[in-house]
Amino acid sequence: MNIMYFLTPKAQVDHIQLDSSIRQGLEKLRYHGYSVIPVIDKEGHYAGTVSDGDFLWALYNEGEPDLKLLEKKELKTLIRKDYLPVGAGATIDEILSRAYNQNFVPVVDDRDMFIGIITRKEIIKYLATVKITLPDTVTAALA
Repeated sequence: MNIMYFLTPKAQVDHIQLDSSIRQGLEKLRYHGYSVIPVIDKEGHYAGTVSDGDFLWALYNEGEPDLKLLEKKELKTLIRKDYLPVGAGATIDEILSRAYNQNFVPVVDDRDMFIGIITRKEIIKYLATVKITLPDTVTAALA
């Protein structure tokens, strides 16, 4: 199956620019109500993600958080690399294995340019419509 069927294109995905400040990133995450958001560099490459927990730790590590100070600190110090992207030609198995542990799966093209995400919600919606036929041995075991 073509995974592009599940893709939410970059134009419809809220993301943070890599050169943003921690304050800008925090405000964007808060505004959209996300727990994790992709980070993209100026050229459009996927750089990683940043989560609400990453911002919390940044605030905690400041001692007494000062929003003016957070305007000067770079977001790139918080980037996580654990939301691994897949290529546009990835298999559904690759998507499923990543979506098991991630809210979304970033998708990149053959130049590593960010082209969008596949959300766990879209995968679950699809799987709910697919009729799965169990092998006779499994059916017998369940009886």
